Amino acid sequence: MRITAIYDSVESIASPIQNAYIDFSKMTCSVVAIVTDVIQDGLPIVGYGFNSNGRYAASGLLKERFIPRLMAADPDSLLDGSGLLDPHRAWQVMMTNEKPGGHGERSVAVGVLDMALWDALAKIEEKPLYQLLAARAGRLPDERVWVYAAGGYYYPGKDYSALQDEFRSYLDLGYIVCKMKIGGADLAEDCKRIEAALAVVGEGNLCVDANGRFDLDTTLAYAEAMRQYDLFWYEEAGDPLDYGIQTALAEAYDRPIATGENLFSHQDARNLLRYGGMRADRDYLQFDCALSYGLVEYYRTLAVLHEEGWSARRVVPHGGHQMSLHIAAGLGLGGNESYPGVFQPFGGFSDELQIAESQVNLPSSAGLGLEKKANYHAMLQHAFGKQIRVR
Repeated sequence: MRITAIYDSVESIASPIQNAYIDFSKMTCSVVAIVTDVIQDGLPIVGYGFNSNGRYAASGLLKERFIPRLMAADPDSLLDGSGLLDPHRAWQVMMTNEKPGGHGERSVAVGVLDMALWDALAKIEEKPLYQLLAARAGRLPDERVWVYAAGGYYYPGKDYSALQDEFRSYLDLGYIVCKMKIGGADLAEDCKRIEAALAVVGEGNLCVDANGRFDLDTTLAYAEAMRQYDLFWYEEAGDPLDYGIQTALAEAYDRPIATGENLFSHQDARNLLRYGGMRADRDYLQFDCALSYGLVEYYRTLAVLHEEGWSARRVVPHGGHQMSLHIAAGLGLGGNESYPGVFQPFGGFSDELQIAESQVNLPSSAGLGLEKKANYHAMLQHAFGKQIRVR
């Protein structure tokens, strides 16, 4: 088999929402389509990929380095021993002449293509990706995956009642655990917002996320103030690479903490576990494959967790997308973030899936099943309809 073409597009996911660090008024996303010469029902199989929110489109890197490397490679160098597309070999081709370290935006570009490669491979094998991953891992896939609803952003004119209405809508969709942003207001105001949210979702069902905004003193001040609440977790208080802040927080705050969404390599994951004070019995890791070189690198990250004595069940990926859902079910992660209300059409899951008691069932379509999400299918038609026929 061969890759015959790769197309990329920049799509807007702009909205007036804000977290503690950035607003999303100019946020973009890269989307790619990898076309193969494998014909199914009269059409070539196409794999689709995109990057998670919070990082902008990586179109320059895709066009200048990573897509040309895949297209220029000896086609046989991208195949496994049985003649099928091999994302691991493709990853090596993409990373040719890339120095180690510097895990910035290139990890996003590689992650976008990696997602599309796995989508194409699973479609060729006529299996949902989670089933393919579980079979390769020698395990049965999870039948359902725990998910939580992420939202609670700052928004112009959004008062306590609007925040509560948002969380009620998530409960109506079947979620139990929800997440909100903190750090975009002062501590006293954020405590009022937390109390308003807890009045809807209940104690033990609320996560809070500072998006890396706090210095050490502010991190600890929030920890002290939030002791009065039974929070599900306190997420990304300080800069993701400031392991001193993470350690100090773990020593001062006995409730669960979460971080990792802005660490993009297995080396950074290892440093977090060794030097960040994270506690394997209660804390959560949020590495996002679509931002961190894709699933090929994610395998290495999961191997690091095993070496450091962590269970994969402590991993709940950031991003709220269906690629992470497949990885969670196939490789036995602890759950997955979900964006039921924001970052559309990339947030949330296929229309065929149902949430009940914060558990979601799995797609039945081969590959990632992204085309079963109506607004995502419409986006693909707009982005690539002139080059390919979107099934």
